[in-house]
Amino acid sequence: MTTIDTAHWEQRLAELVARHGIPGAQLGILVLGKDGAEDEVFTAATGVLHSGTGQPAATDSVWQIGSVSKVWTATVIMQLIDEGRFTLDTPVKEIVPSLELSDPQVTEKVTVWHLLTHSSGIDGDVFTDTGRGDDCLEKYVADLKTAQQNHPLGATWSYCNSGFSLLGRIIEVTTGKTWDAAMREKLFTPLGLTHTTTLPEEAMVFGHSMGHLKGGDEPVLAPVWGLPRSVGPAGLITATATDVLSFARLHLTGGLAADGTRLLSEDSAAAMAAYQVECPEKDLLGDSWGLGFFRCDWNGRRAIGHDGNTIGQTSFLRLLPDAGIAVSLNANVGSAIPLYRELFGEIFKALADVDFPAAFEVPAEPVTVDATPYVGTYERASVTEDVYLDDGKVYLRTALSGPIAELEKSEPEVHELIPVAPALFALQPDATADNFYPVRFYMLPTGERYLHYGARATPKKTS
Repeated sequence: MTTIDTAHWEQRLAELVARHGIPGAQLGILVLGKDGAEDEVFTAATGVLHSGTGQPAATDSVWQIGSVSKVWTATVIMQLIDEGRFTLDTPVKEIVPSLELSDPQVTEKVTVWHLLTHSSGIDGDVFTDTGRGDDCLEKYVADLKTAQQNHPLGATWSYCNSGFSLLGRIIEVTTGKTWDAAMREKLFTPLGLTHTTTLPEEAMVFGHSMGHLKGGDEPVLAPVWGLPRSVGPAGLITATATDVLSFARLHLTGGLAADGTRLLSEDSAAAMAAYQVECPEKDLLGDSWGLGFFRCDWNGRRAIGHDGNTIGQTSFLRLLPDAGIAVSLNANVGSAIPLYRELFGEIFKALADVDFPAAFEVPAEPVTVDATPYVGTYERASVTEDVYLDDGKVYLRTALSGPIAELEKSEPEVHELIPVAPALFALQPDATADNFYPVRFYMLPTGERYLHYGARATPKKTS
């Protein structure tokens, strides 16, 4: 029996993409076959790849999947663990002897597990461009000695792109190949992927999406196509939704490729989806983290997945293991969360009778919270966040610095923090969009105060 109403979802994708003012998007849905039946796979595309050229989006067009790449890098790390090359608890310095971080103790003690779970405390937004050569990751890791330590090792959770570039270097040292070559050999080729690449010159043989900083009637193209090669393991895979679903299938089946080849042990596949660490705030991505995947509680049903953002491109991947369903969405605009919530909510309701949790939003009735303890400056290497009071209201001023700020030509932004609960506030980044982001204040057991916003933990520097 056919489960996926292909005509309906093709129409809904087109309707919602148009409604949300997104230049182009690509959708993929996978439903595993049961009792020997074949899998159902549906893909659709709508809009354009590039607002300047008007090139139509197609199902075989490739899109930057951004940080969804992290789960792919994590999968290869787990394959190497299956091979006995190292363990989750192996100190990284035993694998990469040249490792030198700003904190000597972290240099000696940080493990593979800390990197996979974003709990190393290494500044997560180091986007140093170390060139296009095959030694770019080696150079990147050498430069990490200048990266700040944002929180004590293992003390909390903070999203860490840098840790995944370091995981990519672990893959290189262990296999003797570049990260790009190792990914092809251990994942892309065994999975039979035909439109998945890591380098721009490989992606450009296909119709490929261009990022947009803004959609709508007057779209604004991204100033560059992609990020530096040095952050490849954290977010440079380019693929179609079809190929992303083939990767998702590997995890829905406990480590098996479509032809039955075991690429990942059942134990490793289970560990990647299992609880590893708690997230300080649970309203943005997931309530907890596995090894690569984040974990979502959908009203009692456990989903796993990852999101991706590059410069003007967005990607979403969700797996509902108990139903054998995976959904992939790629869009060429800087933020597509409203589209994701509406479309995925409808798809998973129709296919698995699961209800999405309510979106994070401001309370219907105003809440009074004493914000005085939270006032001050919070700072990490690439971001300064000032919390202050003005005329009885709370505000957050965010100023970016470094390579990403230069690429995006970003200016400091000021947003009101709307009280939701003690230590929890809502921020609306775009006044024209009805979506809010959580801003949580918390304290480590050792007394250090932190602000958690945008999945990053930022330490308090001054009151």
